[in-house]
Amino acid sequence: MSERLQPGDTAPAFTLPDADGNPVSLADRKGRKVIVYFYPAALTPGCTKQACDFTDNLDFLAGHGYDVIGVSPDKPEKLAKFREKEDLKVTLVGDPEKKVLEAYGAFGEKKLYGKTVTGVIRSTVIVDEEGKVERALYNVKATGHVAKIIKDLGL
Repeated sequence: MSERLQPGDTAPAFTLPDADGNPVSLADRKGRKVIVYFYPAALTPGCTKQACDFTDNLDFLAGHGYDVIGVSPDKPEKLAKFREKEDLKVTLVGDPEKKVLEAYGAFGEKKLYGKTVTGVIRSTVIVDEEGKVERALYNVKATGHVAKIIKDLGL
């Protein structure tokens, strides 16, 4: 079971391939706030709702200095299909080896339909301009989550 991050922790560095296979690195975002959200799988109902929600609010978040990166265990080809099908504008990266998911505490045991399973824990980590964890939210709901983040951040 991976450790959950706490406010003040240094956000684990990562470089992962985006939907086009290009490397996306947290270090490249230094000086901007970054919302890193972790979701189980592209092209599933809850994950689609969440990605569309982030896409719909991307300009608003960017206007307040936030970049958004979605991380799942999917390969770039599946992410590209997801992006095209849903017309997503949010940056999606794949972590098939689940190393970043584990580093962020977003992979481990969770309850699914009353059963305990091991998988991606739907989570959001907000990283400040210096690369420190500002907030770490675990077991979040796919629906209404973006509105809650905007409200919690006072935007």
